[in-house]
This record gives sequence, structure tokens and C-alpha cells, in this order.
Amino acid sequence: MTTPSPTTSRSPSGAAPSPGGPPLDPAWTRRTVAVALDEDLGEAPGRDVTSQSTIPPDATGTAHLVARAPGVVAGLVAVQEVLDQVAARLGLPPATCDLRVPDGSRVAAGDVLAVLTGPLQVLLVAERTLLNLASRASGVASHTRRWADVLEGTGAQVLDTRKTTPGLRELEKYAVRCGGGTNKRMGLYDVAMVKDNHVVATGSVAGAVEAVRRMFPDVPIQVEADTQAQALEAVDAGARFLLLDNMPVPVLTEVVAAVRAREDVTGRVELEATGNLTLERAREVAGTGVDHLSVGGLTHSSPILDLALDLVERG
Repeated sequence: MTTPSPTTSRSPSGAAPSPGGPPLDPAWTRRTVAVALDEDLGEAPGRDVTSQSTIPPDATGTAHLVARAPGVVAGLVAVQEVLDQVAARLGLPPATCDLRVPDGSRVAAGDVLAVLTGPLQVLLVAERTLLNLASRASGVASHTRRWADVLEGTGAQVLDTRKTTPGLRELEKYAVRCGGGTNKRMGLYDVAMVKDNHVVATGSVAGAVEAVRRMFPDVPIQVEADTQAQALEAVDAGARFLLLDNMPVPVLTEVVAAVRAREDVTGRVELEATGNLTLERAREVAGTGVDHLSVGGLTHSSPILDLALDLVERG
């Protein structure tokens, strides 16, 4: 996914929308679920020595996927894939997942998110894998929603970063979208981000920007700046997206004003505050006039949302 700048995926506060941006990639979901099941069951087809010993293969039942805490749900779209792969490994009929809420919904403790029906072996073998994925994604979505709510009405939006769990970036960035946030970039391939080490390596901000332009002329360029001088140098070099890193609010205010003063000549410059951001300071930072606040903690520090699978009926 290549975008010159982030695009908002914000939804009205209190709504239960479809997440902004692309859906969770089905091919990624298939691969990830297969790896997760290998971890739990051993090499395919694998085995669950407890469930397969205690439950007849023809026993059926119904289970509820339930929220144990309030939050915003995400990753529910992966539940059916888990059920399908487990059924195929066990050689049993598939179980069905009736989603009662879409990803991106606010839920309360006790809400039933989905009703799962089918062979009990399938339901119990699938339980931990589907909970791991949905709980992780819902935790990220819930955390992101808090930032989106705090920034509501400021004109600024919250962005994620590349500080994701290895192997789960697709899911975690999808969860950010479900929570009302925006994906900054997907990886090192779709947007160039010139940071301090790149500047040291090339000798200057302008040199780094020009080097990217020569080799990858079609790729958007973002530049990190620690000072007003660096910010203006980046703008003069042609950068139209700046990361203003770890600046105190008074300094950030001055830098934003200085860059905006040049926009009659340069055109619009996207400005992002990054580093040492907290929910308590979010609106104050947004008040400086930046367009974005990037928060690595959306993906590297979000606790899971507590979800459970409760067996409610045995056929």
C-alpha cells in the first residue's frame, strides 16, 4: 500500500462502523492461522490430546464468543478461517461463526460477539487460536479508539508506526483502522522516511532526500526533524511530510508556524508530532496545528481485550 500521506479512517464517536481502509487480507489470514495452529497442535494435521481424548468426534454444540471487558472489537473476521482450518485438520464437518457485531464496534462486558456452532472438537481446538488473534486485535483497536476520541474535533488524527509484533503487522494495523486510527505506512517499501541516521550517513537532509528521489522517484518522502532549522531545510529540499520529533509544545508551535508561513510558496506540508506523546497531552499537542500524532504504543503496548469462548449447549 503506497500513499503520499495518511488518509483518515475516523468514524463518529459512539458509532459501530466498518473499519476505514482495506479489509484484513484473506491470504495473510490463511497463512497466519496455519502458523498459529502449527504452534498449538504441532505439524499439520497435528493433535489436541485432551479434546480428542475426552470428546467424541460426532459431538456437536454451540459456544458464545463473549467480551469480558468493554472496548472496541477487531479481528472477528478471522474466526471463521480458524474454524475452517481446524475442521480440515481434524477431518470433521466445518463449524459456523455467526458474527453478532462487526469489527470496529464498541462493546460492553458481557456482550455476545459471535455464536459458534458445530463439532465440539473443532470449537475447543480452535478456541485459543481465535481468542489470541481477536483479543490482540481488539486490544489495539480499543487503545486506538481512546486516542481517536481524545483528538475528536481537533483536526489532528492518530497514526500508528512500524513498532508492531513480528508476523502480526497486517492484523495490528487493521486493528488500528478499526479503532479509528490511520496507518502511516505499511513497511520500508512504500514510503521513504529519512531519519537521523540517514542524515548522518549522507551528510545532510537535502542529500538524503535527493538520494531517495534519484533511486525511487515514485515513492513519497517523509523527513524527521528535531529542530526548526532541520524542518525548514527539509521543506527547502522538497519534503512535504515532516516528523517533528520530541519537541516541547512551545517549540512545536513555533516550528508549525514557521512551516505554515512558507506554504504559499511550497504548497501544503503535512506535519506530524512524534515522540513522548501521552493521552493527557494529546489535545495540547494537537492544538499546535499539527496534522497527525504518531503513537508507537498503539501496537507495541496495547493490552489485550479480554474475550472468552463459553460453551453454552451440547447437541
